[in-house]
Amino acid sequence: MMRTRPLKVALLGCGVVGSEVTRIITTQTADLAARIGAPIELAGIAVRRPNRVREGVPQELLTTDATALVKRGDIDVVIEVIGGIEPVRTLITTAFEHGASVVSANKALLAADGASLHAKAVEHGVDLYYEAAVAGAIPLIRPLRESLAGDKVNRVLGIVNGTTNFILDKMDSTGAGYSEALDEATGLGYAEADPTADVEGFDAAAKAAILAGIAFHTRVTIDDVHREGLTEVTAADIASAKKMGCTVKLLAICERARDGRSVTARVHPAMIPLSHPLASVRGAYNAVFVEAEAAGQLMFYGPGAGGAPTASAVLGDLVAACRNKLAATTGAGESAYTQLPVSPMGDVVTRYHISLDVADKPGVLAQVATVFAEHDVSIDTVRQQGRNQGSGDDVAFEQGGGGRREGGEASLVVVTHRAPDAALSATVSSLRKLDTVRGVASIMRVEGE
Repeated sequence: MMRTRPLKVALLGCGVVGSEVTRIITTQTADLAARIGAPIELAGIAVRRPNRVREGVPQELLTTDATALVKRGDIDVVIEVIGGIEPVRTLITTAFEHGASVVSANKALLAADGASLHAKAVEHGVDLYYEAAVAGAIPLIRPLRESLAGDKVNRVLGIVNGTTNFILDKMDSTGAGYSEALDEATGLGYAEADPTADVEGFDAAAKAAILAGIAFHTRVTIDDVHREGLTEVTAADIASAKKMGCTVKLLAICERARDGRSVTARVHPAMIPLSHPLASVRGAYNAVFVEAEAAGQLMFYGPGAGGAPTASAVLGDLVAACRNKLAATTGAGESAYTQLPVSPMGDVVTRYHISLDVADKPGVLAQVATVFAEHDVSIDTVRQQGRNQGSGDDVAFEQGGGGRREGGEASLVVVTHRAPDAALSATVSSLRKLDTVRGVASIMRVEGE
């Protein structure tokens, strides 16, 4: 039988996502009550500007005193869609202390301080849910935490930021440069006025930290995640990827070491083969590829942001938290039993695509190859192109000689076999010291093979 006393819900924030959450709660009351087993009541909405007109949001529920709202004592679940670290961390811990479970979409806070928030929730016997923090509407956290709880996840590889995927997709499909593609993303509303969090990889790094922690049952914070943005990706990089049968994506990559004794988490642009499922993810969509021992390869795909998609994930967590309130229990908390260390980026092993500007004269290729050999980085292929001739040659390393045109500058593209990142960094440092190397134009990892 359905309980008649409603479960009370407080909402912190009423922007794009908060307004959509409010709309769903107020228009789908009967359906939500049937799914939960009790009616829910939106008891208050904390906002900064109560006089702002918000279509469909009851004005009488608005308050500027978020602290008083979470301290009421009769609130069963607090939904937080404000973002940022403070005052949100204090508001969430205050909600726990007053007996409320919390549903959050706050990736930055969870990536920075998820462990202490989980501990506080356990201390007070309440829930902390955050499906919306990583990939919008895509069900990802719950499958990792629950559906794959009996399996061993070895790798999570994903596109978790729609803005950067739109930019790179536009560069790939039209030949546009980075600035031009960013301007279009901004005009269409995919990029913020200040796109730094997206294009410099901060957003994706926070999500990678959350995913790695759940997938590998260990504690990973955003400080553990190696991060590179896409601002240095050029149209030439995109064109070079195409010649290799690849495309460029900004990837979040979380891996368990082959010996199982450590994990790594990183975010950076990478070339991936067109045959890989992630290569076909277009526009502002997100997708995450999970590799587990028993389940094999799984892919989760869908809209990773936006008011309605994010609200869908928030409401799913709300239903779960309310059901637990009725059953006087809590859901899955933090699982960090493995306590695996996070290895530095230098230990990561992958392939590399390096573009060099070199003097166009005999012997250059031999000098470059010697540097790679000295650092135990094996060369797979080399492509050399004179700047003024416009033609390129793909040659195997064993066939390499020097450049054949003197007096100018050439572009030398080297693709390596798998090597540690530290070895590649040392190689590049040595290459920059060669008189015949005018500059290192770009370095990009090759993933997904």
